[in-house]
Amino acid sequence: MGTEVTERDLELADGRRLHVYDTGADASARLTVVWHHGTPNIGAPPEPLFAASERLGVRWVSYDRPGYGGSTPLPGRDVASAAADVTRVADALGVGRFALMGHSGGGTHALACAALLPERVLGTVSVAGPAPCGAEGLDWFAGMNDSGRASLTAAAAGREEKARHEARATYDPGMFTAADHAALAGEWSWFHDVVGPAVEAGPGGLIDDDLAYVGAWGCDPRTITGPVLLLHGGQDRVVPSSHGRWLASRCPRSELGLHPADGHISVLRHAAAALERLARNELG
Repeated sequence: MGTEVTERDLELADGRRLHVYDTGADASARLTVVWHHGTPNIGAPPEPLFAASERLGVRWVSYDRPGYGGSTPLPGRDVASAAADVTRVADALGVGRFALMGHSGGGTHALACAALLPERVLGTVSVAGPAPCGAEGLDWFAGMNDSGRASLTAAAAGREEKARHEARATYDPGMFTAADHAALAGEWSWFHDVVGPAVEAGPGGLIDDDLAYVGAWGCDPRTITGPVLLLHGGQDRVVPSSHGRWLASRCPRSELGLHPADGHISVLRHAAAALERLARNELG
């Protein structure tokens, strides 16, 4: 029959709205995993992992980050602000404890939730996620492709410069490796379904994301007490693997799955195995 995704708008006490996705709670669901989307995406859960999640009894819950899709912008948000929104979503859906998975910038937001919600988070998988900007011992921009470096450098110069950059920016296929392009043409062609709506609505969500990545997280990944699996491609041109190595050396209960031949997208071919480890409580 396949996985069905229901969508709803969650009205918050501060007047904001979060657009929420849920594959449903039923007797076969053994674990809820909160998915954190990348930049620029909307928050629909990862369809290429549905076959694995059905087999494992995983329920996906996710949401559009503020400024994307159906979610109200949150001016000045930092990475840590995701923890409060995840708490609101989980509470509204009656979810007590849950695991986390995120790709790219979504991995960063997942790690922030792991740091700030230790009593609720069972385990975390971050796939190709960036480390904190300005992290000691990490040359944050080293190894990034030119367009990505220019985009994040503009963000570091402030909102106005970042907005000017986005007004003239174009898609750079060189940010992805041949393996990435093959994944985008195959199993992970799903990305076209979540990137298109995110960029059609304008650059607001992307700008807020990038400002958050180059700013202070608002939390410290070194305080994460739960198990963390960090997946990273050795050929990643968007978020170089040095970020994954830095995080692995700082997060106390972390494991680095470094895949030398993979890039930013193709590394997701290891996500189903990571999901299985989450579901079987085999991290850490």
